[in-house]
Amino acid sequence: MSEPETAALRLGTRRSKLAMAQSGQVADAVSQVTGRPVELVEITTYGDTSREQLAQIGGTGVFVTALRDALLRGEVDFAVHSLKDLPTAQPDDLALAAVPLREDPRDVLVARDGLTFAELPDGARVGTGSPRRMAQLNAYARNHGMTIETVPIRGNVDTRIGFVRKGELDAVVLAAAGLHRIGRIDEVSDFLPVDTVLPAPGQGALAIECAADNADLIAALGELDDPLTRAAVTAERSLLAALEAGCSAPVGAFADLLADGQIVKEMRLRGVVGTTDGSTLVQLSTTGPVPETHDQAMALGRELAAEMLAKGAAGLMGERAL
Repeated sequence: MSEPETAALRLGTRRSKLAMAQSGQVADAVSQVTGRPVELVEITTYGDTSREQLAQIGGTGVFVTALRDALLRGEVDFAVHSLKDLPTAQPDDLALAAVPLREDPRDVLVARDGLTFAELPDGARVGTGSPRRMAQLNAYARNHGMTIETVPIRGNVDTRIGFVRKGELDAVVLAAAGLHRIGRIDEVSDFLPVDTVLPAPGQGALAIECAADNADLIAALGELDDPLTRAAVTAERSLLAALEAGCSAPVGAFADLLADGQIVKEMRLRGVVGTTDGSTLVQLSTTGPVPETHDQAMALGRELAAEMLAKGAAGLMGERAL
């Protein structure tokens, strides 16, 4: 039984301002490629309602599970996730139909008085709920003779920036992509180069997911796929999976393309894992031909993970690395 072509496609989304902005942008793009209207269906996830630290509530997946359940029950036709929230194992009954062109992958600082990271005073209180950010910020501070205190925080963008505006924290660290998508990038006081803080695997990229047996929809959504973004995030997530780490582990990864003029020659993958106090980091990179298949991209991540494990990465990931 095929639906009439004019029927609205139902897009499952989280209710946060950021999720709604991301989903709205995808809805417009899907509507253009399919010629069908797209309606947003708001779904509340446990990750949205819980006030606990992300690491305590199971880390990766808490924002994704409810959306996936709605997909599998047929309540929505497709869903949009922040790729960095997706668990690395892909369920058989769901298809990752598209990974659109990636937004800015960097982390950014929103600090009082427009301060850059280097300008923060000694003992500055920097808020982030991410062990990955803590590890790298603390390591950078140690290496540059700074003393900072990383303070674990949760909440949406308004809440986090509010800590700075109210004077409770000197700065917070957020993803550039999210601020771009909600139109608040002008509040950034410093863009942190990936050489200073490697982003989370998949940061800045979106994942569009639908039922694996809906071939027509998979084909239509596939129009939004960016092959180079997909190759990069696949390599990053493969590294994460091979390190057997959820998003609660302090793992950063970033794949970028090395070009000679206009010709893309190679893909470089960088990975980091460290203790949250920044005292020990294992940071390595590898460069190879641009992956042309999913398996090649996966192999790039696995190879770098193996090198990192050989250099002692396992011991840095807490009790998970058994």
